[in-house]
Amino acid sequence: MQEHDACSAWPRLYGELRRTRARRVKGTVLLAFISLQRAVELAIASRNTRALRRRGAYEVAAGHYPAMVALHASWLAMLWVRGRHRCVLPLFLGLFFGLQLGRVWVLATLRERWTTRIMLLPAAPPVVTGPYRFVRHPNYVIVALELPCVALALGLRRLALIFGGANLAMLGWRMRCENRAFADAERTPRDDLL
Repeated sequence: MQEHDACSAWPRLYGELRRTRARRVKGTVLLAFISLQRAVELAIASRNTRALRRRGAYEVAAGHYPAMVALHASWLAMLWVRGRHRCVLPLFLGLFFGLQLGRVWVLATLRERWTTRIMLLPAAPPVVTGPYRFVRHPNYVIVALELPCVALALGLRRLALIFGGANLAMLGWRMRCENRAFADAERTPRDDLL
């Protein structure tokens, strides 16, 4: 009887190992997708920043940028360290992909004006189409939800809380800088109006 139990344990153990391996792949696949997405976004942002500079745009409030990059790089690194072997929770994965639809809408609306830096393009009216009809900073809403959502998709509640909170503070800083820069630009007389 015991020999039969030992033999029947092997298929159960093998099945459990296969399920564990499948879970590991899911976390790794999600993180690989996010890493690739971020690399592509940085390339697009760099190209757009150069094009905006050629059109006379200039960066404002650049002091926050290294801290923002460090925050996002730390978030992604911690997800790889703590989450690559975890099962992805479907509810949060669905929310993440819903947020990606919002991100695509923002990118399609801003087109060449989308960048990761705060760039001021003199004489250009603010964008008020697409998601900007409803929310002043739609991309920031997406990022504010995305960072904790990905951590929660991997079952990392503490990371969701830590990086979600740190990101909210960063976004608050960035929005104040951006709003101030655009308000100052509106008060400055433009050459085409003189």
